[in-house]
Amino acid sequence: MLTKEMVLERFEYIDGAIYWKTKTKTATRVTIGKRAGGDHGDGYRCVSINNKRYLEHRVIFLMHHGYLPRFIDHIDCNKSNNKIENLREASIFQNNQNNPNIRSASGVKGVYFNKQRNKYHCQLWANGKSECVGYFENLDEAKSAMLKARAQFHKNFANLGNTTRAIEAKLREKNHG
Repeated sequence: MLTKEMVLERFEYIDGAIYWKTKTKTATRVTIGKRAGGDHGDGYRCVSINNKRYLEHRVIFLMHHGYLPRFIDHIDCNKSNNKIENLREASIFQNNQNNPNIRSASGVKGVYFNKQRNKYHCQLWANGKSECVGYFENLDEAKSAMLKARAQFHKNFANLGNTTRAIEAKLREKNHG
């Protein structure tokens, strides 16, 4: 089992990355002072400890907090930004709320065009169920309604999109302060 002591013994954390501090019996090709690990192939970095692979952001979280939660969320949705201030414990539901993936033809997460009503339909998941935000005449109204609903229902885990990062930062400040 991976422990805080184990990772602190092996690695040094510097600005969102981990670097080798020591060589071990299982890490013979290690260069002390060199960044540990490599690309996992999906945007994440990973490192090998005792012949087992761990995602770098999980090792960093463990180094700072002393435990490993089941899910860790990258606040800014950038898989390569492993600065400790960008990592937080999350449930799978919260992690999905912050997921920027857009599967809607409208280009806005949670906004779909309803041909029967000839309006944009907005819905999101909150409190374990689908919530209807409403129907709107145009995409701008629907997008605005979704941003407000996300902020209301998802709070700190609301992904308000790249164009509204300033609003998102203000929301987080309000909820933390």
